[in-house]
Amino acid sequence: MPSPATLHDWSDLPTDRPMPLISRQRVVGKHMMLSRVTLEPGFSVPVHAHANEQIAVVLEGSITFTIEEDSGPRTLHATAGQSVVLPPNLPHGATTEEGCVILDCFSPPSETTGVDAPAS
Repeated sequence: MPSPATLHDWSDLPTDRPMPLISRQRVVGKHMMLSRVTLEPGFSVPVHAHANEQIAVVLEGSITFTIEEDSGPRTLHATAGQSVVLPPNLPHGATTEEGCVILDCFSPPSETTGVDAPAS
């Protein structure tokens, strides 16, 4: 029998601040993780890659992703109502001038996702 279903309320979940200008809440399942991420104006994360597939759903504001492809860098500007699919191991970074709220979907779940401060 599979594990029982669980219900989560964003207002009850803890919030962490893995880097300056970002706050995040997570719902972690066995095969997927959702992160509600608030990026403040001026947020930037350098180009990085991770083994997770990532789908970023922009709920509010806008964000610009820099994608490093074999043919060279490419930018994708996403606004509220749009989603960006980032395959596993694809080098990417992101910036937001105005700030935004994103629902990030990661599979498989991971403690680190590219926005985590380096371990001390």
